[in-house]
Amino acid sequence: MLTQNSLSQERKMKLRWFVTLSTMPLLGVLTAFGLVPQSDLGLTSTKLTIEEIALPKVAANSAAVAASFWRNERMQRGDTVAELLQRLNIQDSTAIDYLRTAAEAESFRKLGIGKEVQAETDAAGGLISLRYLGDNGAQTVIEKKGDGYATRTQAAQLEKRLFVRTGEIKTSLYAATDAAGMPEAAANRLTEIFSGDIDFHHDLRRGDKFTVVYEMTYSNGELIDAGRIQAAEFINQGHAYRAVYFQGDTPNGDYYTPEGKSVRKAFLRSPIEFSRVSSGFSNSRLHPVLNTWRAHKGVDFAAPIGTKVKVTSDGVVSMVGKQGGYGNVVMVNHQGRFTTVYGHLSAYAKGLHKGQRVAQGEVIGYVGMTGLASGPHLHYEFRIDGQQRDPLRVALPDAQPVSAANKVAFQSLADSFVARLNLLRNTNLAKVD
Repeated sequence: MLTQNSLSQERKMKLRWFVTLSTMPLLGVLTAFGLVPQSDLGLTSTKLTIEEIALPKVAANSAAVAASFWRNERMQRGDTVAELLQRLNIQDSTAIDYLRTAAEAESFRKLGIGKEVQAETDAAGGLISLRYLGDNGAQTVIEKKGDGYATRTQAAQLEKRLFVRTGEIKTSLYAATDAAGMPEAAANRLTEIFSGDIDFHHDLRRGDKFTVVYEMTYSNGELIDAGRIQAAEFINQGHAYRAVYFQGDTPNGDYYTPEGKSVRKAFLRSPIEFSRVSSGFSNSRLHPVLNTWRAHKGVDFAAPIGTKVKVTSDGVVSMVGKQGGYGNVVMVNHQGRFTTVYGHLSAYAKGLHKGQRVAQGEVIGYVGMTGLASGPHLHYEFRIDGQQRDPLRVALPDAQPVSAANKVAFQSLADSFVARLNLLRNTNLAKVD
């Protein structure tokens, strides 16, 4: 055993010497390469040169050139003109007097809450120019002219952008539209479009879905109109309802099915958005105030006092005033055969009077508890030839379809939007901008 170990050690020593001797020539080559002078490799030597460069002379009066500064501020609740001008750093007495008193600057003094104002001032707080958007999207510009100021208006430069939102009902429609990122105006319009086919108080189910293509209008980058729906689909209890907006040659557009039939019924199902039915249509009900059994020939919608009440169809006001248990009531006649009744109101729409024409969706009053009412709610009746019918169950007449003259133009538009809805229908897409 000792002999074998000795031989093994001897072999290892010989192997190590062999490797060392074999690598010696390579190490020599590497060392030689590292010692070759740079000039022998044909490389040009780098030289560092330091040269003094004269700077251009600064003009003696350059300090007098004033820099300008832009500031953006929004009108806040309770703001005065003085407070807004102070935040804009306008310290020019001439400009302040002009903005406070000039007739041309009256629109500035009447800016609504949230309106943005942009001001350009010099280093001393002198006003160079000021601009803001009016309610119609036009831009008002107030500029320094000589020793005073002048106001001019630029036509609105409108930009329209399409957005797509999809959502699924899990708890409520509002929660679903909020989760999808839809503006409130579009969410409200969605219920109005399909209110003739879907009772949003009773018919919504968990798992119902919607897809909405809507338009946002901007002027100079500022949003001026939110949420006009161009096309929409609502799947309620497995049934799909679709609508496309079309204006044609009429002053006001409307919504139609892809086949050109009006989505809008002649009557809305409900005169109040997102309220709760506290008492339905019944031939026998225990009256909450009189405590006797009697028929309830309408539907009660519970809502806070002051909630807007909208007329459910185009018509002519036949009564505005007090009447027995109805309290403050408005009655409207429609198409000769139909009458709608709105009772227990706290107030009427300003200027509403008998004989006035009203359009579907127009506010005619506000929820209250006048007359025989135990709490704030709207009592709503739907009468056909003078007979009360259940407004949540009665078959409602349709509005007019797309005219024959506009059929071709409508179909082209509808096909385009339907293709988008088909593409998005089975996706999990929540937002597309």
